[in-house]
Amino acid sequence: MERVPALDLTALDPEQAAAVRAPRGPVCVLAGAGTGKTRTITYRIAHLVAAGQVKADQVLSVTFTARAAGELRGRLRALGLGGEANQVQARTFHAAALRQLRYFWPQVVGDVPWRLLDSKFPVVAQAAHRAGLPSGTESVRDLLSEIEWAKSSLIAPEDYPAAVARHHRDAPFDANRIAQVYTGYETLKTTPDGLLLDFDDLLLHTAAALEDYPAVADEFRGRYRCFVVDEYQDVTPLQQRVLDAWLGERDDLTVVGDANQTIYSFTGASPAHLLDFSRRYPDATVVRLERDYRSTPQVVSLANRVIGMARGRIAGTRLQLIGQRGDGPEPTFAEYDDVPAEAAGVARAIAELIAAGTPAAEIAVLYRINAQSETYEQALTERGIPYQVRGGEGFFTRAEVRQAVQALRQTSARDDLPDQARTGAALVTLVRAVLAPLGLTATEPTGAQAREKWASMVALVQLTEELTTHDERLDLGGLLRELAARAEARHPPTVQGVTLASLHAAKGLEWDATFLVGLSDGTLPIAHVLSDDGSVADQAALEEERRLLYVGVTRAREHLRLSWALARNAGGRRTRRRSRFLNGLVPDDSPASRIAAPSTDRSADGTRPLCRVCAKPLIGTYSTMLGRCRRCPAELDAELLAALHEWRAEKAQDQRLKEFSVFTDTTLTAIAEQLPADDAALAAISGIGPRKIEQYGADVIALVRSRTASNHKTAGRK
Repeated sequence: MERVPALDLTALDPEQAAAVRAPRGPVCVLAGAGTGKTRTITYRIAHLVAAGQVKADQVLSVTFTARAAGELRGRLRALGLGGEANQVQARTFHAAALRQLRYFWPQVVGDVPWRLLDSKFPVVAQAAHRAGLPSGTESVRDLLSEIEWAKSSLIAPEDYPAAVARHHRDAPFDANRIAQVYTGYETLKTTPDGLLLDFDDLLLHTAAALEDYPAVADEFRGRYRCFVVDEYQDVTPLQQRVLDAWLGERDDLTVVGDANQTIYSFTGASPAHLLDFSRRYPDATVVRLERDYRSTPQVVSLANRVIGMARGRIAGTRLQLIGQRGDGPEPTFAEYDDVPAEAAGVARAIAELIAAGTPAAEIAVLYRINAQSETYEQALTERGIPYQVRGGEGFFTRAEVRQAVQALRQTSARDDLPDQARTGAALVTLVRAVLAPLGLTATEPTGAQAREKWASMVALVQLTEELTTHDERLDLGGLLRELAARAEARHPPTVQGVTLASLHAAKGLEWDATFLVGLSDGTLPIAHVLSDDGSVADQAALEEERRLLYVGVTRAREHLRLSWALARNAGGRRTRRRSRFLNGLVPDDSPASRIAAPSTDRSADGTRPLCRVCAKPLIGTYSTMLGRCRRCPAELDAELLAALHEWRAEKAQDQRLKEFSVFTDTTLTAIAEQLPADDAALAAISGIGPRKIEQYGADVIALVRSRTASNHKTAGRK
């Protein structure tokens, strides 16, 4: 077995060191956001291995996301636990169960074939149709969520109606009809060609194999002797059942979590197992990590105040975070007339951060529901700011990435490369050389598609650099194995661009600058936890919404901006109010009660841009984009506008973009009114930045000049 290097525990704070040194047996680490829980987990594993208390390959560490599992593997590799003979298993629950089930299936089931269900959607749709329920996209998604919740909660189809009543769950259809769909779904997974298993089935079958087959349990428990569970507040009853089956009568278990970051109860997750850990294991070592190394004291203070208002049993376990970084700017609050204005204000602030040196990849815009993203996509596009929507197309499924991996695989198969060209810094050089013909250049290219391809190549090179930093012996074969593992686990490298993500999807991530948007009652907290009169309809659900805001605040390292809008649409009635969670948090001297000032063509007092017709200050996003008041007259070239729309449609189709990603309707209208004849005139139109001019300026100016020339000819003939 490879020897684990001696650990320098002086790099840990006293509480982290206490968790690392805790003896084998039950250990509960209550770890607040940014308190170094991943470092603590990895050091504890390495300490147990170095002390000879367990072999590295006898440790199974599980977490909830592929990204977290990948990060854990990388940290373990840096501590000398990454070699083939010294490998700690770090996986998600489902990935671990899949690996075990493939191994034990012949002993438990025999030669009955099975395969993992690619998509549950068509099967649920078929079951819904048979049960007489709607089979449209939204209905099927709702039914899918109910089935997944039931299975994660260990609720059988026949028990579903009673469980809905017991949990006060707001079912999308009659509970008995949903139970019919659930039953039909399970039936349809048995086919003439074998069994179809979904992700929950992997856990169910794994638990059953260990519970019902002593030989299987003995073999597994002889293989794995030490277990570590991250984000323990998010385990479902089904995952806890699997964990219990893994453990048997043993108690060599370390759990890490924070009940006040419980935000997935809609999936069946419950902090009860974390809250009751000391009752189940009376001799457990319990350590609290409260020193926050992620965020500035200003961000930490706001986070403490957000969660300090929480109520209930979970709130009673709250951790009082203590900021360890130097001072930073105070979090800011902003109120806007409407959502488009809010998005424009956020995009403007992001542009200022980038201009001041904050990388785009270190900025995030976080919202409550995914439907909110499009407005921010549009606003960032208008300013030429690159972005990525978390949860979009998988990195490893992109055509250029598949092509790059194939090229690296072909290079690895060559026998004319010297060994020294395959490892360390030489490996990075080799990867660059292989990717150069595929679009990797020294400078960023022009054009949206070329940039996206280039960004993928750069991400692969940067990942190689990161991996070789942790392991100087990493060779091309090892890199390919790491890429394969990341592809299977859906753990992509970082791609440059502002991140757009829901608050749920942002869990476990962090950025230098974070924008929390749409913070109005009815959005956060979400409408269904409130009554029609605005009172609280579900106190437990309201507290989870508060925890969601807490998670969002703790994603920020330095810059934090919280904003909301009083109307949904531009010029709409301002009937919204800011989130009740912000009561008592917005400073008295904050300008959040005023509409944020646009940044260009300002009036004499510097607060608003001026109308190009009447010279009065402009109000609202639409007027600002057009450069005139709504009621001020303006000549519009209708034929030019039609030509611009046609050009935009072709350009969007060629580049596989949404049309608004080229230019919005308002921008096209402004062009057709103002007839810009050169780049400077284009730049004067709000929302057209240097990148837009570089990409599309020549085309637009050519269209304008063509129409202008045509108009002159027509006027001459008259």
